[in-house]
Amino acid sequence: MESSLTSEQTAPVPLPLPPPLPYPAITSLHQKRLSPRASQNWGSCRASTAGNPALDRLFDGGYRADVLIHTDHGGVIYAHASFLGVASPVLKMILKQTKGQNRGRHRSVSIRGVPPEAIRVFIRFIYSSCYEEDKLQEHALHLLALSHAYAVPQLKQLCEWWLERRLLTTENVIDIFQLAMLCDAPRLSLICHRFILKNFKPVSVTEGWKVMKESHPVLEREILESIIDEAAKQDYRVKKINERKIYEQLYEAMEAVVHIFRDGCRTIGPLDKIVLKDQSPCPYAACKGLELLVRHFAGCKRRVPGGCIHCKRLWKILELHSRICANPNICRVPLCRNFKHKRRRENKKDELKWRILVRKIVRSKSISGAPFFSLESS
Repeated sequence: MESSLTSEQTAPVPLPLPPPLPYPAITSLHQKRLSPRASQNWGSCRASTAGNPALDRLFDGGYRADVLIHTDHGGVIYAHASFLGVASPVLKMILKQTKGQNRGRHRSVSIRGVPPEAIRVFIRFIYSSCYEEDKLQEHALHLLALSHAYAVPQLKQLCEWWLERRLLTTENVIDIFQLAMLCDAPRLSLICHRFILKNFKPVSVTEGWKVMKESHPVLEREILESIIDEAAKQDYRVKKINERKIYEQLYEAMEAVVHIFRDGCRTIGPLDKIVLKDQSPCPYAACKGLELLVRHFAGCKRRVPGGCIHCKRLWKILELHSRICANPNICRVPLCRNFKHKRRRENKKDELKWRILVRKIVRSKSISGAPFFSLESS
């Protein structure tokens, strides 16, 4: 008898199973709507489209509500001070100030200038961090203003996300831009500003632009100035890109010159080398044009600098090559060493222009030197 009792007492008691987890904070449906990058940036906003039934019933039924939120047109929304105070420090301070004013059961808070339905969506989000997409899209601007005024950062981030990625259009970009600056949303204001710069013509004929022009002429002037600055920057970028292309073409021409007089190409080359007719295609696009210039230079009767435009062009190419040639003593390009000696008699102004040109050409390939080109030679 004692042995049976002892075995029963020492037998391990199985632990009860844990209760099921509550509803997920972010539903899979909401996660599918966000891109991987967006979900990473907005992961701290634990909002979802699926609500908590208990909290929804508490909010809709107003069970033991102790706060009356007065809206426009005589509307009243019942709420609980504990939920409002935890979610919003601004509402917590307002409720704290009105605690001793009303002897009755309910405390009153007034939220004016916003549609009552937007206030209802705002309070519902405070309760359960949930929302309905159609309601959020309809009142996104009002919800952004409410979330900023009452310091509800999760809702503010959510409104910014929807406005940036889903709701920004030509018709409302001016209104969103002004509201973003008032609500301290720098990312949203930057995206709106870029949208205005990119689509200025359709934006400038909208009703929002006309209203802003009358009510905020300073902001309109700043936007126009930024558009002028952006156009100037774009022109400068295009100019630099075109200049870089020219310098790259000159660099390739210098490579082609060395290739022709050192290795030979197609039907032209040095005297001690036999040019094969069935050789592989030349990798230098400038070789064909240089070959025509060399043949013209060899047979031209006005072969003096300034006499023939084609000879002058080849003369400048050969002089430019001598400026960047790293080994003039062993270089096989004609007149390379002659131009090196000629440089000693040039004035400083011309020498400075050549130095600047050589530096830009060599740096167009993002290098400080090459097998046969060098900045130091200039």
